[in-house]
Amino acid sequence: MNLTTPNRLNEVNMKKRIAIDMDEVIADTLKARLERYQLDYGIGLGLETLHGKHIYDVIPEAHRQQVRDVMDEHDFFRYLEVFPDAQEVIAELAKSYDIFIATAAMEVPFSFNAKYEWLLEHFPFLDTQHFVFCGNKGIIAADYLIDDNPNQLRNFQGQGIMFSSPANIGLNDYPRVHNWLEVRAFFKTQAV
Repeated sequence: MNLTTPNRLNEVNMKKRIAIDMDEVIADTLKARLERYQLDYGIGLGLETLHGKHIYDVIPEAHRQQVRDVMDEHDFFRYLEVFPDAQEVIAELAKSYDIFIATAAMEVPFSFNAKYEWLLEHFPFLDTQHFVFCGNKGIIAADYLIDDNPNQLRNFQGQGIMFSSPANIGLNDYPRVHNWLEVRAFFKTQAV
C-alpha cells in the first residue's frame, strides 16, 4: 500500500491532518527576539519596522550574528509565549482532525529539547508522536499546513495556510489567517 500522499493516508485514517508550525504560529519567537534585542542593544524595534522584512533586514550588520546566536541558547525556545487562543483552538480542532506540530528544528539544532518541553507544557493534549522535528516540510503528509514561512508552504503538497507575521505581509499566494480565531473560522468552512 502506498502511503505517501495525504489522500492515501486518509483512506487508512479517516481524519484529515493539520500540520502546524511552531515558531511564529503557536510560539511567539519574534516577540522574544525583539525583547532580547532591546535588552542587548538598548534599541526597541516595533512590529511596524519589520513590515515585509525579517529582523536581519532592519538591524545593523554588526548585530546580526549575536541576534542569530541568541536562538542557540539552550533555553531560548523553552520560555516563549503562546499565541493568544492557540491552545483552545487547537484543542477544538483535535476533536475533528489529526494535529501534527511540524517545526523546522534543523535550522536551530540545539532547540530540540527546549521545543519538546515547551510543547509538553503548553499542548499536553497532543500526541507526542505527532511532534515532527524536520527541515523541509515538503515531507509532511498532511491535508493542511499552517505556517508563516512561504518557502515551507511552497514545498508542501497539501493546502497551505499563511499565518500572518510582519515578514510575510504582502504575500498573497495562500489563504491568510491573522490569529487563531481566524484559524477556527477557516476550518469551520472546511468539510471534515
